[in-house]
Amino acid sequence: MRPALESFTPDDVIHFAENLGQACFTGTSGKIFPVGLKATQLLRAWLRRLRERGVAFQYRTHWCGFGDGGTILFAHEGAVAAQKPDAVLLALGGASWPRTGSDGAWTRYFQPDMLNPFAPANCGFRAALSPAFFSKHEGAVLKSVTAHFEGRKSRGDITVTKNGLEGAPIYALSAPLRQRITSQGAAELRIDLRPIMSMDQSRENVARLRPRESQSNHLRRLGLSPVARGLFQEAWFDHRDGLDLATALHNVPVRLEQPADMARAISVAGGVRQAAVDSGFMLRQRPGVFVAGEMLDWEAPTGGYLLQACFSTGYLAALSVEKWLTRHAG
Repeated sequence: MRPALESFTPDDVIHFAENLGQACFTGTSGKIFPVGLKATQLLRAWLRRLRERGVAFQYRTHWCGFGDGGTILFAHEGAVAAQKPDAVLLALGGASWPRTGSDGAWTRYFQPDMLNPFAPANCGFRAALSPAFFSKHEGAVLKSVTAHFEGRKSRGDITVTKNGLEGAPIYALSAPLRQRITSQGAAELRIDLRPIMSMDQSRENVARLRPRESQSNHLRRLGLSPVARGLFQEAWFDHRDGLDLATALHNVPVRLEQPADMARAISVAGGVRQAAVDSGFMLRQRPGVFVAGEMLDWEAPTGGYLLQACFSTGYLAALSVEKWLTRHAG
């Protein structure tokens, strides 16, 4: 991915948007947004520019794979036709947005050894918590917590789903979590419910609690929200575990058992293997056919990285198409 990212950088994406009349700004998170805050405005401006430059769009058309003699098969309004273009660039997406057509159905037209199986990425996970917890807290948000796994950590909001957890901190750790579940059947995530407090501050707060009060009252007096109290009680530590209350609040274990369904994932891992393409993203088995975007087997956290990789691989593939046409067209 490095050559692609270096060929079309984040600054290039900003210039691209601004050249289309879509000014950008940097938010408090450091992420960059179009001023209009809507991708549709950028998309309309982009399509308008392409039409002005003579690009022809044919809608209600499906790619149906490869034909004989280097042809490409298309179905348009029920009729299948074979065409033999000078070059083809496929950008058919992954498999995580079936409602919009990104369902990975294109994989049927590739040899199995060219692909790595799709897997959900930037996704939530099913958690080994009680039905009562989910019934009571589904939709509730653990505000500004820190998730830990294998020495990595990510802070943000985590939402309780009908059978698990999702949110930015989970998404950022989804790759190693998924790999651990695949290899060992489960993964233990640790959640710090009080990341803005040091351990010493937490111990001072706990020391001021009334010893005879119930655990629920202790947690309430410490300022934990109902969903945070519920999660803590699901994974309750007591002194027999060798952990005091203050330490436990910074290390709540949650057993994750399965990634969320592919259709609920923001993106996917898997796709066309690196070995199946050359340095310009041309299929080694199909000269003149190039691929870009989420069709390729790469994985990135959400929050702009996905878009950047799609822009960058598309740009590098387009440069490769241009070189191919120069050498072979006509």
